[in-house]
Amino acid sequence: MGPEQIVLLLELLLEEEKTSVSVLQVLERTYRLRMQDAEVKHRWCELVVKHKHSAAYQDVEDFLIDDQAMGVYLYGELMVHEDSRQQALALRCFALTREHMDPAALSVVSEMIL
Repeated sequence: MGPEQIVLLLELLLEEEKTSVSVLQVLERTYRLRMQDAEVKHRWCELVVKHKHSAAYQDVEDFLIDDQAMGVYLYGELMVHEDSRQQALALRCFALTREHMDPAALSVVSEMIL
């Protein structure tokens, strides 16, 4: 399965109200989501955040640090769920990356999390 098909699969799963942790774990292992391109990783991180899959929060942190341009939306998702662990993750990543962020992204993320 190519990256485009994986993105489509993950987008379909994002439309689901609930996805179990075991399904998320199987997805990650089967498609090696941590090793895919930024588009796939972004959808994976969205699933992790939506379903509060805390075992994969490191994947979200890595994405926010390594793919800053695509991570802006995820900061908003982390903050909107009113989950203290997710909000702490957003704040930690922002503290680590803010000095290297594009000015436009810095402005948007600052408004979302501060």
